[in-house]
Amino acid sequence: MFERFTDDARRVVMLAQQEARSLHHPRVGTEHLLIALLDEGSGPAARVLRGHGLDPADLRGRIADPADDGLDPQALATLGIDLDQVRRATEESFGPGALDPRGHRTGRMGRTPFTDRAKKTLELSLREALRLKHRHIGTGHLLLGLLREGSGRASRLLADTGTDPDALRDETLRLITAQAA
Repeated sequence: MFERFTDDARRVVMLAQQEARSLHHPRVGTEHLLIALLDEGSGPAARVLRGHGLDPADLRGRIADPADDGLDPQALATLGIDLDQVRRATEESFGPGALDPRGHRTGRMGRTPFTDRAKKTLELSLREALRLKHRHIGTGHLLLGLLREGSGRASRLLADTGTDPDALRDETLRLITAQAA
């Protein structure tokens, strides 16, 4: 599949890996792909995303929020669990920072592994290219795959920023079909 990727699309995959590592995330998720599509800068995906007001620094801040550790304090409180108390007790027993991330494992050749949803996004980008009868996978196809995946963290970020995925899809299709003509 990767032999079909344009240079810009390959760059997006590399940027997504760098993004995950810089945020000390153990795996590359759809959110890292979304930021990488913006950071790539010149392709149709970046133009569409920026045209809808998305900013990589804003998205980066949203996913780097230490309060967003996947635990819902209010939901846990309904079960009688005080998350702050658990953190304090853990740090008293194991020392300060005991719950802090300790880096991450890398896959083959030092690459950060991809989440299942990020892998699905890459697969769906190939399907989008095939559906459009394109011989390559560019950044526009990556964005279409990301939008089609629809349930990863990138989708939640788009919803949180009030971005309409259908509008992104329509504009991306318009741009990449015009380029192919």
